[in-house]
Amino acid sequence: MQVAVTEDDVVLREQLLLPGLTGYGFGVEGFGSTTALYRRMLERRFDIIVMDMHLPGEDGLAAVAHLRNIMPGLGIVMLTAESRRERQLRAMRDGVDVFLPKPTDMDVLAATLHSLGRRLQMGALSGVWRQPDVSPGKAAPTQPRPGWRLSSDGWCLLSPDGSVIALTVPERQLLRVLDATRGRPVPRDVLIAELSTGDVEYDPHRLETLVSRIRRKAVTVPAGNPPLPLLAVRGVGYVLAE
Repeated sequence: MQVAVTEDDVVLREQLLLPGLTGYGFGVEGFGSTTALYRRMLERRFDIIVMDMHLPGEDGLAAVAHLRNIMPGLGIVMLTAESRRERQLRAMRDGVDVFLPKPTDMDVLAATLHSLGRRLQMGALSGVWRQPDVSPGKAAPTQPRPGWRLSSDGWCLLSPDGSVIALTVPERQLLRVLDATRGRPVPRDVLIAELSTGDVEYDPHRLETLVSRIRRKAVTVPAGNPPLPLLAVRGVGYVLAE
């Protein structure tokens, strides 16, 4: 997904938001004002706009109404430290999809963008989707509840209830290897080789840290989901169980 970040705080924009979202696999460009954003939108299409509520020139609230009017299918996420309820309600009425508070949690922001992107895509496809035909008096066919799985592009880990966990580049690399050999242990040296880049020697302890980080993310989903079956196999490596 292509994301435009409009934030006039240079440090926040250039040192946190842009590199953070790039690390989660998004195509990102940053802008310091709505004027700069509008100019770029004449040349490039964005799927989602991440926008501060308070911006120089035309502020975020005015921009939301304008953007929603010209691009109904655009995703809009607003970052704000604003606590006034009436301004938040106005933004929602004008078309903000999601509000997130500042300071920004990158895991939450990335998961929000992936979840919003999926909803936008489903909306775009809704014109060709049809409700299954169920005869009167006959129960609709039930589908077994899926387990933990990767999204089709591999950038999200999905819990059985559909909760979205955004993945960084290394987390995605690791889980794609484990998912491709699901139910079978993958040796540590194979995983390390996948995670290594260039001629830089990969510290084996980083693999354990990476696995621990994925597990910590998985326990943040709502209660009722089974534990993520990412297991250590003594003397071998790791396995993503069925």
